[in-house]
Amino acid sequence: MTELLAPAGNMEALKAAISNGCDAIYLGMQKFGARAYSSNFDVVSLKEAVTYAHLRNVKIYATMNTIVFENEVEEMKEQMHQLNEIGVDGIIVQDLAAFDYVVKNFLDMEAHCSTQMGIDDLDGTLLFKELGAKRVVLSRELEIEKVKEIKRIAKIPIEIFIHGALCVSYSGNCLMSGLIGYRSGNRGRCVGSCRKEYELIDKTTNTPLEKSYILSTKDLNTIDYIHDLKEIDSLKIEGRMKEPAYVANVVSTYRMALDGKIAKEDKENLNKTFNRTFTKGYLFREDPKDITNILRPNNFGYEIGRISRTVKDMVEIALTRTLHQNDIIRISHNNEDINLTVVKLYDKDGNLINKAEDVCYIKIKEKISTGDVVYITKEYSYYKELEASLEKEFKRFNLDISVYAYPDSKLIIDGSGLGFNYLYESEEILGSAINNPTTKEQVIKQFSRLNDTIFELNQVDFEECNAFIPAKLLNAARRELVQGLYDLKLNSQKKRTKALKAKEKISFVPKKPILTASVTTKEQYDACVSCGIEEIYFENVVRRNQNAYQQKEGPLLIGGYGGIYHYRKTNPFVTDYSLNVVNSASCYELYRLGAKRVTLSYELNKKQIEDLIHAYYEENDGYPALEMVVYGKAPLLFTKYCPLKKMNQCGICRTKRYELKDEHGTFPIICHEDCTTTILNGKTLNLLDELPSIKRVEAFRLNFTVESKEQVVKTIKKALSKLNGRVDKAVFNRETDTRGHFNKEIL
Repeated sequence: MTELLAPAGNMEALKAAISNGCDAIYLGMQKFGARAYSSNFDVVSLKEAVTYAHLRNVKIYATMNTIVFENEVEEMKEQMHQLNEIGVDGIIVQDLAAFDYVVKNFLDMEAHCSTQMGIDDLDGTLLFKELGAKRVVLSRELEIEKVKEIKRIAKIPIEIFIHGALCVSYSGNCLMSGLIGYRSGNRGRCVGSCRKEYELIDKTTNTPLEKSYILSTKDLNTIDYIHDLKEIDSLKIEGRMKEPAYVANVVSTYRMALDGKIAKEDKENLNKTFNRTFTKGYLFREDPKDITNILRPNNFGYEIGRISRTVKDMVEIALTRTLHQNDIIRISHNNEDINLTVVKLYDKDGNLINKAEDVCYIKIKEKISTGDVVYITKEYSYYKELEASLEKEFKRFNLDISVYAYPDSKLIIDGSGLGFNYLYESEEILGSAINNPTTKEQVIKQFSRLNDTIFELNQVDFEECNAFIPAKLLNAARRELVQGLYDLKLNSQKKRTKALKAKEKISFVPKKPILTASVTTKEQYDACVSCGIEEIYFENVVRRNQNAYQQKEGPLLIGGYGGIYHYRKTNPFVTDYSLNVVNSASCYELYRLGAKRVTLSYELNKKQIEDLIHAYYEENDGYPALEMVVYGKAPLLFTKYCPLKKMNQCGICRTKRYELKDEHGTFPIICHEDCTTTILNGKTLNLLDELPSIKRVEAFRLNFTVESKEQVVKTIKKALSKLNGRVDKAVFNRETDTRGHFNKEIL
């Protein structure tokens, strides 16, 4: 059966989701979850959540899908053991260290691969199946046919997103928030840099093209494709930051669709809670240029009419949909929004009314114009309906009882429900009925009082034997029987742990550090060769996401898990920064998979790098083999979306250069041959002055993207001089360069 998986940022949202028919919930704790700014759960509220959900046959998956720094690893392990004790069904993880710990330590609590891992192909899925994953959450960029193919061949449960906010970048491959604002999306603290306004600049002519929300995606909505979606194991709704009413609305709509009970107006209700307008997503082949709404980055609402004229102190709205008193509306005037609550609504004669269907009048102080579009952003009556649904029981479970009541004997009731049996036996002895023996109808009456439980009375077996059962005793029996079945259900959760096996230690002999280089053009490649760089990453790069794995010769730089699986038996390889490695255990797992070197994340500072190396040495009696990017314009995000196509510049990218601009700086755009896009940091990461002080790193990488041949040569000469200790003069330029996170811890 297809699982409908709902988000919960707090207990109210969890109850809203369960009340409206979800099969499972995903939620986060105070740490290690990729939504640090939602309310989230502590140990006490999580116990309540698990109890509430499990009694209703709803599973709970905890998100621990952030990267985990070395000084947090022990706390991560402790939290996982807590989650296991509480009875969480699975943990969603990004970090290899977190994944490995779940797999190796817990028998019943499942490891699910987060979409943050960037798994978008069969190879990556097969790798994690081999490593012990029980579920893979695929990238949002995949088309449904590919999803089905992966599920069919890999034979592992697959989860996909079907509704809610979309990242413009491949998840887990966005450094924008971290490198600009020091708040990392990989740490659950994304500030939403993609939701800001940017100006697109044609750098070839220095011409500003347009200022807009060019990176702000629409919200995913696949309600029209439910037939295709039913083949997938788990359908995930995004929204841990959303209010309970939003959760109730989306869950109930998809529940109706999955159950084949949905009408057109039910689908339209998805417009009535938060949305940025909708897209069917890459999942159902949306044109990449149409994945964004560049007009506004927040709640769009839905259109209900236009301003038709001004009458004295009021404006007339010609309606296409009904407007109610207390609805919240948005009037779009000259690309600016006027938001207001319709406290008073008038008809053409100036009478107060509760609703209008064709035309209405409201008083407004702000300046507006005829033709301005009016939207509802919150429909008062619909929200009241949603709020009424937040704590109802979506489904009740059968309670069957067999009652044994004989004079001069104890009352015995055998109850069954939730797949368990509970035998109730009274302390007191029943007496004979002088006039009115207890009837089956009276037993049914007392046992039907189950509204404060998850049960409904189903089958009752009772043979009247002239016994009198006090109503008070039947009520006490009902309460004990219900609680007994609850306890049996909750205590049936297995929470076993595994006996750990000794692991093979892997370490590397320290080498004199070398320079490596990654390049974008043949000109840059030739410049690196001319300067004596021996390890150059150019046509031997296997990037994360969007790969067709072709046969390659020699060593590779691999950025994704699918690449590791595909090439590990044929090519020596170095893993790239895009695997987000920030701790020693992740390094170890990659060496175990065959990596000869591991490139560290951009999001580490100097102290954290030292901590990682020290921890690795303590665990393995030797050093790791590490690579580190020390120069270049960092890739802020990698996306399947093309902002240039959105701005009608398609194809011109072959002859022109473009960048985005905001109040802080500029961000160059690199267009790839397959029409995917990388957006670079405007400032250049420059740690060349730090090279002599960085110990136990085997390779320092220079990352060349937009540099000319002359700039490449000049940079390599500076780096070699610094590496060999020949130059004391600083090469860092405050105007053009940044040290990234090297001296500052990211949040």
